[in-house]
Amino acid sequence: MSQSVTAPIDTFVGHFERITSNVETVIQGKRDVVELILLALVAEGHVLVEDVPGVGKTQLAKSMARSIEGAFSRIQFTPDLLPSDVTGISVWDRENSVFDFKPGPVFANIVVGDEINRASPKTQSALLEAMEEQQVTSDGVTRGLPLPFMVIATQNPLEHEGTYPLPEAQLDRFMMRVVIGYPSRDKELEILDTHGVRSTFLDLEAVATVSDIEAMVAIARSIAVSTSVKSYILDLVEATRSHPDLVLGASPRSSLFLQRLARARAAAAGRDFVMPDDIKALATPVLEHRLTMRPEAQMRGDSVGAVINSILRDVSVPGTTTRIAT
Repeated sequence: MSQSVTAPIDTFVGHFERITSNVETVIQGKRDVVELILLALVAEGHVLVEDVPGVGKTQLAKSMARSIEGAFSRIQFTPDLLPSDVTGISVWDRENSVFDFKPGPVFANIVVGDEINRASPKTQSALLEAMEEQQVTSDGVTRGLPLPFMVIATQNPLEHEGTYPLPEAQLDRFMMRVVIGYPSRDKELEILDTHGVRSTFLDLEAVATVSDIEAMVAIARSIAVSTSVKSYILDLVEATRSHPDLVLGASPRSSLFLQRLARARAAAAGRDFVMPDDIKALATPVLEHRLTMRPEAQMRGDSVGAVINSILRDVSVPGTTTRIAT
């Protein structure tokens, strides 16, 4: 790489490492999950964090938000939450005889939606316009949201009491879904030592600014994607639409998300070009929540993750003449 290209890439890598390490002081042993969420931020996407209660979903989202010196808000989704509680409401100003708009918590750089699937579908849908177009329309007036803008939503598995499934239209707006999982025994022992008396989250400070994130976004956009890699993305997405075990394949939006995330991943690795390995590493978190299994496949015990792995094995990788295992 030339010096003119190397300098911004090095800047990206430095910010990426600094933010990731900062969040890791709170969320221990889950560097891969932290990196995925940060990749989504610089790829201008939103993340759905799904797992059982108590594994650190909310703490992870809050730690990422606190690591960046920008506007941050948290919404606790409950069954009685109204759409206006998310987007804002117009209040009559008697003194000036006009309606005064009171912005809701969605007007922030990073919005943490905690337990999003405990709210009704109507309230969940209040986020659709914000997530897709970075704006909110209320009483016929459209208001832009601050940039960068990211929603980090957490949800419990659907089999837990008091949850509502997210509408497919909203699921598709999340760039990826990540699962934290339980920590290893060694890491859980470290958690007992470091968080046993006082949470390290209380000492967390910002290590990046909104301007730093905007610079990272611009660098990620400049990463090159060859025609062969773009064709590989389309081959993977099209394979989901024709797979016999799937009733619903991936949307064109997923192709765009894969490309944007792959650019961010390449920049984080210090490269100014995307490799097929970037696509393969991101395929599961980007595609899994968008695919719907056929009932007969579910009865056989098959899973969406297994289908994605089979597609990754079967689709030819650019630069190879044979199909290779992932």
